[in-house]
Amino acid sequence: MKYLQYTKKLLLLIWSVSLGGLVHAQQIPQVSHFMYDNLRTNPGSAGSMDMVCLTGISRLGLVGIPGAQNNLIFSAEAPFKILGTKHGVGMSFYNDVIGYNKDINLQLAYAYRFTIGDGTLGVGLNVGLIEKNLDSPSWITSTGATDDSSIPVGGDNKMAFGLGAGMFYRTEDIYFGIAALNLNQPEIIQQTTSNQNNSESNYNLTPHVYVTSGYNMQLSNPAWELRPAVLLKSDLITTDLDANLTAMYNKKVWGGVSYRVAGAVVLMAGLEVFEGLKIGYSYDVQTTSLIRYTQGTHEIVANYCFKIGVEKAPQKYKSIRFL
Repeated sequence: MKYLQYTKKLLLLIWSVSLGGLVHAQQIPQVSHFMYDNLRTNPGSAGSMDMVCLTGISRLGLVGIPGAQNNLIFSAEAPFKILGTKHGVGMSFYNDVIGYNKDINLQLAYAYRFTIGDGTLGVGLNVGLIEKNLDSPSWITSTGATDDSSIPVGGDNKMAFGLGAGMFYRTEDIYFGIAALNLNQPEIIQQTTSNQNNSESNYNLTPHVYVTSGYNMQLSNPAWELRPAVLLKSDLITTDLDANLTAMYNKKVWGGVSYRVAGAVVLMAGLEVFEGLKIGYSYDVQTTSLIRYTQGTHEIVANYCFKIGVEKAPQKYKSIRFL
């Protein structure tokens, strides 16, 4: 029960920090299944499951609104040992599309892992290649004109490198992590060509901080578990928070609900298809005025974890003296 008491204090702390100025910011693409997306937001989590884990997430945002955000995310991670020390490596990729803008991000992560108490603490770094693409749009003004000199007719692609760092602690029943991405504030300079001149957009990607925690709570009926989890996201100016509660039956089937303070309630369900492979679905219902214009947001996650080696049991040999 000491883990439960610790988790309650941790969740209350995160709530109190975030409620001070909770306003939605444009974050690095968010997902509803954040419990399966730790590697992308925290390099310290690489290898934390002590298994090879592959995760794919497809998110179709705000159905019914043209040009709404769509995401495709994939990650892979694995633990390994060198001279008795624990390590973890990982790779994550996402494609984020909003209107004529498309962002592509590829991250490589490494974590050095320490055994602390009943769990393992990973301290990690990542480096990411960020590509921002602006496609050639076909704008039409309210008067129907297409020859306005301010209308861009050419797109641009630019790349930059981002750096991140994080710590992630996991036991059998609890996990907690804190990380920061875009620590070097990578600069993006995009140019577009209009009918009469060129224009340039110059901006820096701001650092983002992620704090996450979750707990597996065994109920009196051994077939049932409750799994509360939270994710706090901040660009150091504005902050957003997701809080989730999932009920798990026989570790095979689950259903849950999340509340995103920025303006959504999320319903989710899933099952373990076979050992190690989990499939989940979530549906975001807007709690803002957008609910009048959209049929919600759909998200599918597939997560597969497996071990690649079998530890040999220690063998005993009798001395020939006693044969």
